[in-house]
Amino acid sequence: MLKIQIGSTKVETGHLAAKKAVEILRKALVSKPKVRFIAATGASQFEFLDFLCKSEGIGWNRTEMFHLDEYVGLPITHAASFRKYLTERLVEKVNPGVLNFIKGDAPDPVAECIRINELIASKPIDVAFIGIGENGHIAFNDPPADFETEHPFIVVDLDEKCRMQQVGEGWFKSIEEVPKQAISMSVKQILKAEVIICICPEKRKAEAVRDCISKNAPITPLHPASILKQHENTYVFLDTESASLLEK
Repeated sequence: MLKIQIGSTKVETGHLAAKKAVEILRKALVSKPKVRFIAATGASQFEFLDFLCKSEGIGWNRTEMFHLDEYVGLPITHAASFRKYLTERLVEKVNPGVLNFIKGDAPDPVAECIRINELIASKPIDVAFIGIGENGHIAFNDPPADFETEHPFIVVDLDEKCRMQQVGEGWFKSIEEVPKQAISMSVKQILKAEVIICICPEKRKAEAVRDCISKNAPITPLHPASILKQHENTYVFLDTESASLLEK
């Protein structure tokens, strides 16, 4: 069952999610020599990451980071690179002990998947920080998402709504500039995390939230985030706008 919390604003939502993330990271670090986590990107994560990085009492030097996805062919220097995003908003502020970046500009994306697959499969993931896209995607698993593949990372085609979201958030000037493919963490790999924290504020996400996590919404690849209903320990953080179409 999903555990849903609703903040009055996007800022409050980010704060609530960060408090839960801090609680989970601190608890895991007490019992484990190293904690492995997955980081997300995008406008939905701004406030969450800001609060998380300012929180005290986390032994970041004993953490290992993976991230959800990266555009195929995009260098880390590009303004829309997720490696650049995480470097500036997380890595440079807290210095995780081990970084496992997806090299989207690797000469062979399939070979890059194989490389990162071996790294992430070596040990369990303690917590995954994710969001939900305007088309209901988690990571870059656009509808209809592949719920069956066992590969941790895969090369995916990005649909038009997903690519337009990137333009709308200001990462690209036009849809022509948005890459058509990405390396994405698979659905099954996301669900392997012991805890999932999903941050999804803003009015533009309201339809996706309704279609994916409302009580009567079916679990279907057409609404990829609906699969989160099958995870035993997922926390979903919304604001009043993204939750506006849910049942009262």
